[in-house]
Amino acid sequence: MTAPVDIDHLRLWIGGSESCADVVTAWLAHAFEATFDRARAFAPGEEAPLGLHWCVAAPARPASELGRDGHPKRQGFMPPVPLPRRMWAAGELSFHEPLRIGAEVVRRSTVEAVDFKEGRTGPLVFLTIEHRFSQESRLCVLERQTIVYREDPKPGAAEAEPAALPEAGGTVVASLTPDPVLLFRYSALTFNGHRIHYDEPYVREVEGYPGLVVHGPLIATLLMQAAADSRPGARLEGFTFRARSPTFAGRPLEIAIAPDGLAMALSEGRLIMTGQARFAEPR
Repeated sequence: MTAPVDIDHLRLWIGGSESCADVVTAWLAHAFEATFDRARAFAPGEEAPLGLHWCVAAPARPASELGRDGHPKRQGFMPPVPLPRRMWAAGELSFHEPLRIGAEVVRRSTVEAVDFKEGRTGPLVFLTIEHRFSQESRLCVLERQTIVYREDPKPGAAEAEPAALPEAGGTVVASLTPDPVLLFRYSALTFNGHRIHYDEPYVREVEGYPGLVVHGPLIATLLMQAAADSRPGARLEGFTFRARSPTFAGRPLEIAIAPDGLAMALSEGRLIMTGQARFAEPR
């Protein structure tokens, strides 16, 4: 039985923060690109690829401090949300300067907001965290991440209705079928122990999903790459994305760009994620 949500108590964690330092290595950038089938070598001082910030300075808790889902137990600067399931709901990125290969990066994460909503399937808690990635005391990437916590699925619960597809449609610019190897490699790059990405018995029997769940930031990276490739020579200044529906290993995934620039991830007629890029004005 899930404990009741005391939202006022959880809000006491607003303002809590933690910091972690790491080095952006050439190997990490190469492995990241290889995972997305865009392999290339990197030299010190070069710009790191888009989305690499999700692979550096990740929390590394001892195994004894992990919860049932493989994530660190909710402690320290994170509020102790009593709901057992979590997913990455949305994100807002601002790119101030590129991360550079060979330099130390410092991530500082701060709890910005804790909100409660009674959803169709039960209580939901939304946690907003600000992440600041800096090199040489200069802000490179500013991220606002929204995580949603929810109850375990109820027996016989109906699958959520898919989000409506945009009327304008879009042009498919990339297609792939994520498989367990891709999910494993991305989990390793991001030091993400969440069992929904690799433990099929757990994901079916505990979380109630039909298969291994494709990571939200993995899909967001594909959308960012497509948006950047659609504007060669332009500098990506910001990117916002919102998860609309989960997708699973073994299901086809298409990346499309709409006429208004909206980036979309689609799978078997379902809208999986939307993203909107913001480019710097040419000088």
